[in-house]
Amino acid sequence: MIDLQCIAAGLVGIATFIIVLSYWKFLSRRGKLPPGPFPLPILGNFLQLQYHGLLPALLKMSKENGPIFTVYFGSRPIVVVSGYQALKEVFIEYSDAFVDRGCYPLIKKMMQPEAFFFSVGDKWRQIRQFTLQTLKDFGMGKKSIEEPILEEIHHLVEYFRSLNEQPFDPSIILSCGNSNVLANILMGTRYDYNDKKWMKILQDSREAFHILSSNWGQIYDTFPRIMSYLPGPHRKIPTILDDFTDTLKENIRTHQETLDPACPLDYIDCFLIRMKQEELNPSDSPFTINYLAPVLLDMFLAGMESNAFTQHFGFLILIKHPEIQDKLHEEIDQVIGQTREPKVEDRSQMPYMNAVIHEIQRFADVFPMGLTRATTRDITFRGYFLAKGTNVLPMLTTALKDPAHFEKPDKFYIKHFLDDNGKFKKNCAFLPFAAGRRSCIAESLVRLQLFLFFTIILQKFTLKSEVDPKDLDISPEETSLESIPPNHKIIFIPRTVGGA
Repeated sequence: MIDLQCIAAGLVGIATFIIVLSYWKFLSRRGKLPPGPFPLPILGNFLQLQYHGLLPALLKMSKENGPIFTVYFGSRPIVVVSGYQALKEVFIEYSDAFVDRGCYPLIKKMMQPEAFFFSVGDKWRQIRQFTLQTLKDFGMGKKSIEEPILEEIHHLVEYFRSLNEQPFDPSIILSCGNSNVLANILMGTRYDYNDKKWMKILQDSREAFHILSSNWGQIYDTFPRIMSYLPGPHRKIPTILDDFTDTLKENIRTHQETLDPACPLDYIDCFLIRMKQEELNPSDSPFTINYLAPVLLDMFLAGMESNAFTQHFGFLILIKHPEIQDKLHEEIDQVIGQTREPKVEDRSQMPYMNAVIHEIQRFADVFPMGLTRATTRDITFRGYFLAKGTNVLPMLTTALKDPAHFEKPDKFYIKHFLDDNGKFKKNCAFLPFAAGRRSCIAESLVRLQLFLFFTIILQKFTLKSEVDPKDLDISPEETSLESIPPNHKIIFIPRTVGGA
């Protein structure tokens, strides 16, 4: 007769041996990485990250472990880099070694396999170079790019006027306005603020960012295999952007039918022309119809929400600090007046506006954790061996709030970007766009867009809230992958010519 107790004891012994062996291998791998908080089997540092909240926990660990340490998302190690000096080394001095994209299980579930976001190597370089050149050809970094930005801001001004000073949550309208600047450049089109289909697409996109930045998103990225089978809002992610992708594909089909190779009108036209030129090249060329929609989606998601969040935070900050808003009105009236349209050349004559916008970007801290990189080769970094493929998290917030470079890192303080004579001053630790070879591809477009946006809106309106400024809580609604502004209603009060 079979001794069931012996069999059970044997199975337990085998299971225990496997677990111990796996954990021993786990610890041996850990010994080669930078030190950090001790991880538990399977859970890693999950309990610490959840107890404090992801961003606060990582900042706390940084203070305890220094500018480079290892944290475990379940069994997956991530090397965290913090502080301006260490980030500079990652982005600039060793940029070639930290240029691949790291692991994001939930984002990977949301994006298509061809997504530019996850591309690496030669395909990534080809698409990036092509995109940079195409955006330059359509005016990025030149005066001509002002036109689509100004056109959209005029629509926003008219919309805000139509509210007749009624309190209004501008979040989705700001997303639409920023999406239209991109839609103009990428697809040669514009969507009305009453376009229900497009507004639904933007609502879905915003919900996706909320999920990615929520506890659900963090737990999924820690235990992706388990969470794939459990209920929760993360289950929406694989299909949440389907309507967006379908709309982009419709635009591509229309462009294929109307394409004039001698006269490209937008990014899609240029991509289709490049596709034709690449037909004789090897099959691994990224210039295929399957790549185009994912590349467009990446650029929309990266550009429209980060800009909209920054603008929304900016509104709330200016309402919270009415004395700053008053000084901005004064500078606008002196340099531009209330009738002439602002121009890019005005920026050099408006140091206070320039400083305020930089401080809004720094304080809003829209991408506090940056985006995870992966090493392209084995490298010894600050005395530690990082094997090829090691995930590295550059904490942008630790540069933007580095006390060695910002006098009052946790406060909104204009003098971070103004000298004693009231002139604008640069700060090397200002890294909201990251830096180096995988920095924001449209940085110059974003800078111009923010300047024209805030200047024109404040030229036309005074911003107020339903509550007293000192009682206005502008703390982010979510802070993880992105910092999402709270949904306070704003009152847009038209300014009269010759007075406030």
